[in-house]
Amino acid sequence: MRAAAGALLMAGLLALYLWATAYQAWVMIVSGQPVAAAMGIALFILPVVGVWALVRELMFGFRSASLGKQLASEGPLPFTDVEHTASGRVDRAVADAVFPAYADAVDAEPDSWRAWFKLGIAYDAAGDRKRARASIRHAIALAKVNRPEPAGAGVSGLKL
Repeated sequence: MRAAAGALLMAGLLALYLWATAYQAWVMIVSGQPVAAAMGIALFILPVVGVWALVRELMFGFRSASLGKQLASEGPLPFTDVEHTASGRVDRAVADAVFPAYADAVDAEPDSWRAWFKLGIAYDAAGDRKRARASIRHAIALAKVNRPEPAGAGVSGLKL
């Protein structure tokens, strides 16, 4: 909960910054000076990219937290029962020793979002954040595709 509040605070501050940047870009665009207008157009791209990145990261956070809660409700998450360092991280040697089991689970069930999510946790524990995020993004995509159909829904999603 604390991390989510921090993320939302930072998102709010970034949104304020992006609004101020877009406002300054607009002032430059309508100034009537060709160089200022060109700079304003270029400056306007920054808030557009910033909003896209902000929304993308917030959605990743919310979706991964949702899948994590669902997985935690089904049993303990990976690396909750192993020894951690004083800083709270999983010991790298332990993570490296346990990691192959999660990679094998993905090989056995490549369409399982649970296996991919656990692999993402294993990558994170092993210190590979890039692959961890990629695995969790893949788990999110699989969870969307494999979402169970609501009870009573017909082929078109309408109740019959």
